[in-house]
Amino acid sequence: MAHAITSRCNQCGDCLPHCPSDAIQPEGNGFWINPMVCNDCQDQADEPRCASVCPIDSPMPLRAKKGRCKTTTRTFPSPNLFANGKSNPFASAIVVWEACNVLAQRQSLPWQINADGKLYYERQVNGGRGTIAFRLSQPLTSELPIPLDSETAQTELARWDARAACLHLIYAAHAISLEQPWQQEFVISDRQIEDYLGLGKRKDLSKLAKLTLIKDLVQQPCKLLLDINWLRQGRIPGFSLEHSRLWHLLEIQHHFQEDDLGCKHLTGLTFRIKAGAWSKYFLNRQAAREGTAFYQYGSLPKSLLWTVTSLWQQHEGASRMMLWLLFKTKMGNEKRLTIPTLMRIAYGESRVVQASMHREERKRLLRTFESDLEALNHYGLKPVFDSTTYPPEIQPLWVKLADLPDDAEAALEFWTNDGSSENRLTDAAPRNKWHQLMQARLLCFELPEGWEISSPQSAKKRLQKSKRKEPIHPQSTFSGQQIAAARKKLQLSQRNLANHIGKSQSWVRDIESGRLQVSSKDQQLLLKVLGVSP
Repeated sequence: MAHAITSRCNQCGDCLPHCPSDAIQPEGNGFWINPMVCNDCQDQADEPRCASVCPIDSPMPLRAKKGRCKTTTRTFPSPNLFANGKSNPFASAIVVWEACNVLAQRQSLPWQINADGKLYYERQVNGGRGTIAFRLSQPLTSELPIPLDSETAQTELARWDARAACLHLIYAAHAISLEQPWQQEFVISDRQIEDYLGLGKRKDLSKLAKLTLIKDLVQQPCKLLLDINWLRQGRIPGFSLEHSRLWHLLEIQHHFQEDDLGCKHLTGLTFRIKAGAWSKYFLNRQAAREGTAFYQYGSLPKSLLWTVTSLWQQHEGASRMMLWLLFKTKMGNEKRLTIPTLMRIAYGESRVVQASMHREERKRLLRTFESDLEALNHYGLKPVFDSTTYPPEIQPLWVKLADLPDDAEAALEFWTNDGSSENRLTDAAPRNKWHQLMQARLLCFELPEGWEISSPQSAKKRLQKSKRKEPIHPQSTFSGQQIAAARKKLQLSQRNLANHIGKSQSWVRDIESGRLQVSSKDQQLLLKVLGVSP
């Protein structure tokens, strides 16, 4: 049981140097013992040292707080994100993307140690004409930040998790609402973060445990330092940044509620944060109008934050791919993705190389990858397989079972037909499946709602682009039932039809059920493949 300091404390400070776990922290005009750190000096003393040295017996065993947490005076936070309940604009510059990769992939990245013994990770940017490097430091320091030594930085990286990348994206969403984010700050409360991450569903965590978790996650993106060398690009001049913070954590405000003995119970947190100097070059609205800086943004789905928070422990590879795809889809959802690239994002280069040399590791990685793809599909990011390089015989079993009917009799007939066919669904995968996968690719991912850029300017650009590229066809009456009838007449399964037209099987199913409408371009393709006249 932890101890707590009561209102009898006279702020002498005698207990501070005697606490072996540094659980006693200054707060306002007094002190507070963090119960998530205090262990009552177990294995170090017969009784808590703070109690033994206190001249007025102020520390006492902490009682569990009863009742609801009352509202205390707080700094008013910035406006809530996700006003529409689905998505919010966020800064999507290369700096934000690379930092998101660092926070999500962490030790899977090829970190190096420089001559000074500092850990760093470096990437080429600006078409190979510049570099961006990341280092770690302490988040709350007023002086020039100093990178951590290699051993401390590696220990720090080892305890991070993918949820820190979600906090980073939340900061990027707040920063884009500011005119000059490198000078202006924003304020976030623990209640907002709990809502953004869906932590309200975690009934297994106490209020104090949630606050401790939120405080730790908030600080992780603020520990990243940037070194940027950017050469001139058109009218945009070159620039350099050295040991510049990704995010400045200006202040952490603790909010307490006292019980009848004067013991302080932590009931809330408020954080003041400001974007680093990078935002002057990549999130500068006025300079972007003049053509001398960048202003890049995308759409941040709230569902992504909830999904990563609930998914990262069992499917961390899927979480990493999802965070990476958030930026990749900004370049167009028809961007082809190779399987080796996705594996490196999900598991790191070293693990993929190790799997290529060891059979058992290869089998484990294949199972993990197919399970992570299934998790992405379940949460709305549906992979569309390239039928040429990623044929059905090497596709995951869950893809092949998508045609399985729900009706029991129909399912029996399905398995009977499958058992009499030459290539059964349950047949073993080809012996060279790994080598085929290393040459395979996905055509794209079908995106769930909220992943599109929702600004009026981007919608106008998409409309103009579609008018230029897509020919106008008369409205066709080719319904979903007609598509299903024509497919069955040709003895094609939904999966086979999907492979012929470069779509996913779920897309065909949704079209036939009437859940989705076929665009004029896709209708022409279906008419051609099915051999039906409009």
